[in-house]
Amino acid sequence: MDELDLALVNALQHDPRAPWARLARPLGVDAATLSRRWARLSASGEAWVTSSAAPSQLDYGAFALVEVGCLPGANQRIAAEVAADPCAGSVEHTTGNRDLLLTVSAMSVAAVSEYVLDRVGRIDGVTFTRTHLSHRLHREASRWRLDSLSQDQRRDLERGAAAGGGQEPGPLREDEVAVLLALAPDGRRSHAALAAELGLSEARVRRALTGMLSSGRAVLRCEAAHWLAGWRVTGMLWLNVPPPRLRAVADAIATMREARMVCSVVGRANLMVNVWVHGMRELAAFQARLASLYPEIRIVEQSVTLKWVKRVGRLLDGEGRSVGCVPLDPRQTSPAVLGRPSGQRPQSLPEGRPATKSPTAPASRSTGRL
Repeated sequence: MDELDLALVNALQHDPRAPWARLARPLGVDAATLSRRWARLSASGEAWVTSSAAPSQLDYGAFALVEVGCLPGANQRIAAEVAADPCAGSVEHTTGNRDLLLTVSAMSVAAVSEYVLDRVGRIDGVTFTRTHLSHRLHREASRWRLDSLSQDQRRDLERGAAAGGGQEPGPLREDEVAVLLALAPDGRRSHAALAAELGLSEARVRRALTGMLSSGRAVLRCEAAHWLAGWRVTGMLWLNVPPPRLRAVADAIATMREARMVCSVVGRANLMVNVWVHGMRELAAFQARLASLYPEIRIVEQSVTLKWVKRVGRLLDGEGRSVGCVPLDPRQTSPAVLGRPSGQRPQSLPEGRPATKSPTAPASRSTGRL
């Protein structure tokens, strides 16, 4: 991806549905060039705009990070199977004390439990699951930005962006959910195209989309193939912060350039930070900076993502290109359950308890520690 590609993605992160004419001045090229560029990027899967319900639509604990252990040789099959589930927003192969890390969105804690135990836990080859329920999302990934624009360009884009109406309570209506799911494969689809697919009037689609975006009940995000965009290392820091300091430290870390997602969870590691950097040295430097700024925190574990299989509903190839879409839908937590030949479930471990690997597992494996 060249500099104009990266600048275009960065601009669309600020305003994912901005008309090309409005982006032309800050980016210094004409609207037709931007339109052609985006057509190439989206067709190749190097960049895309997608949609999802906002965190405000989930009850306490209904967003979770789930560790999954797999028998040797089974992790790719299991990852592909879970990636087809609408409530599994992201699926990663990682280093550390797990084979896969999932982000799961559901409508309640009970729905998370049902999904983890009766869906993931019953897949043949799964040896354990360990669930971390989130009780506060300090930064969600749609707020993360590339660093390809100058300050003047960012100010120009922010001046022209539509002002939001702030957070509003209340769930998404059925027509809004329908629009959101139709928008997921291409967040820049026109109102006319959405109306034709859904059998609704264009005016109703426009009202629904404007209402849920301006109220903060839904979000659009522009993503790029991270490897091609230069973000070669992504991973997770599992931190323990003294409870009286948890919110203040988490909110401060959420402002840091490297932190893409920051969430408080229930467990020995009570703060999880998804980190995106250009290389391993940057990751080590970020951890050293955290330790210096907040000596009270303890790094329980570090893991690096070996491969993204799915990110926020997008199926990805080895370089992070989008090759398919399974729209994120927290309501869909009860797909057909795959039975295990033995008729037994694997153990579901409480957070912090070490997993007992299968006797056929390798004697040692990477811990992901730097």
